[in-house]
Amino acid sequence: MEIRRAEEKDLSRVKDLLSQVLEIHASIRPDLFIPGTTKYTDEELLDIFKDDMRPVFVAADENDQVVGYAFCVMHDPVDSNNMIPHGMLYIDDLVVDQSTRGKHVGRTLFEYVKAYAKEQGCYHVTLNVWEGNDSARKFYESVGLKVQKTVMETIL
Repeated sequence: MEIRRAEEKDLSRVKDLLSQVLEIHASIRPDLFIPGTTKYTDEELLDIFKDDMRPVFVAADENDQVVGYAFCVMHDPVDSNNMIPHGMLYIDDLVVDQSTRGKHVGRTLFEYVKAYAKEQGCYHVTLNVWEGNDSARKFYESVGLKVQKTVMETIL
């Protein structure tokens, strides 16, 4: 398995994986997510693939078939009166094809992203996980992530 930056040739597989994760989110939060839709247009994805502040890393198998991805967002240190400036890499999405789960693709992607963030001078890597997505939460805990803060809501 190779981890590399996403390229135009990966567009179709990345869209397939985006659909898989959207369906998980739609089953957990049908009040927020619309099944059968996509998060990005083809043009938006191609722009993201080229953006060094929003790197997308793919895990490709021996046939160069994309079996997972990590959409990332680099955040520069914030100029703040009450916080120590620190760089951060935010994982917006980390998905492994449902047929490939359990084969350490997610762990390999996450370790790659961590190393990349460290190389870029980031202090930490963060992500969000939807309440109810228990398998994702269990995976993130297994790779060493800990709760930083909790977002709460009330539906009006």
